[in-house]
Amino acid sequence: MVLIKCAFCKGRGKDPFGIMSHLSTCYACKGKGTLWVAKPTRACPYCQGTGISPIGARNYCLACRGRGVVSIPESTETCPYCGGTGREPSGLYCIECKGKGVVVKK
Repeated sequence: MVLIKCAFCKGRGKDPFGIMSHLSTCYACKGKGTLWVAKPTRACPYCQGTGISPIGARNYCLACRGRGVVSIPESTETCPYCGGTGREPSGLYCIECKGKGVVVKK
């Protein structure tokens, strides 16, 4: 496990959009500003490491849950459905790889 800075709130621990209030707690890291992630990791291909959903930009990314990185299994290959982008042609996150861009080798 590795401790990383929350990508969604950029480590501030506050809701980056201030929807309820500028004092609202970040719902990705629960106000801590950091998150634990299992190794190995890679930048989230779906949100491109921002932690913010590319669809409905006031929500955290479904693939990385606001972390900006995703944990990947040891033995992987590029997702054949999305080609490693983490996105389906519709723009939603890829169901096959869950937005990670990789699947477990068979």
